Amino acid sequence: MHTDLLHSLYARRLRRQVLAGPLPRHVGLIADGNRRWARQMGLAHPSMGHKYGAEHIMHVLSWCEGLGISHVTVFLCSTENLQRRGDEEVALLLQVLEEMVSEQFDRPDSHWQVHVAGMLDLLPDTTARALKSAVEATRTCTTGFHLTLAIGYGGRQEVVEAMRELLYERAEAGQTMQELAATLTADDITRHLYTAGQPNPDLVIRTSGEHRMSNFLLWQSAYSELYFCEAYWPAFREIDFLRALRSFAARQRRYGG
Repeated sequence: MHTDLLHSLYARRLRRQVLAGPLPRHVGLIADGNRRWARQMGLAHPSMGHKYGAEHIMHVLSWCEGLGISHVTVFLCSTENLQRRGDEEVALLLQVLEEMVSEQFDRPDSHWQVHVAGMLDLLPDTTARALKSAVEATRTCTTGFHLTLAIGYGGRQEVVEAMRELLYERAEAGQTMQELAATLTADDITRHLYTAGQPNPDLVIRTSGEHRMSNFLLWQSAYSELYFCEAYWPAFREIDFLRALRSFAARQRRYGG
């Protein structure tokens, strides 16, 4: 009880500090460490960490909502996860994500408008349908809060797909490859990314103590501030989140230098 009170008071102080400085408009989250947390907690199966990790997303979104952070992108499952993890674990992970999406977002009163980044063709039909249904159900959400779920996602593949779409678009318009090469800009590619129309992330947070991007929003995070937290994702506390925001506020952002 005493520890809980101290944490509450500390969180309140951190929140005041964070609100006094600049806040990120868009936060990217690499939600890593579910299996290691499950092992640490002694759960029967390490993959059960995915269930707790999925439930924890709602906690973090409530923190963002309370601070007015309007765009959040959560990296849940990479193309590499789908290809390299065991079939049983991938099936459990996707089932957990389907349930979370259906229960929390497939409803017209959702506070968050859902977007999806990733190759839905790589996902089972049930997962793809759950995601599409949540996107449709929240399409008219007017709160101004936007959640992008990166599932079956890879940053390099996203750029390849964007470039492919751009080539098809220009070919249909009758433009030659020479003309495209002479006029091509970064904005042309950006318009074809999964995140088209959204602001780039100001801050990317990775949990679990790993210090790498793991193919997450490679194009969009070119100038993002990065923050690495030791806590595993299911154990990522509001205090940890506020510390990341405090670190962001203390930095002098440089674009291109």
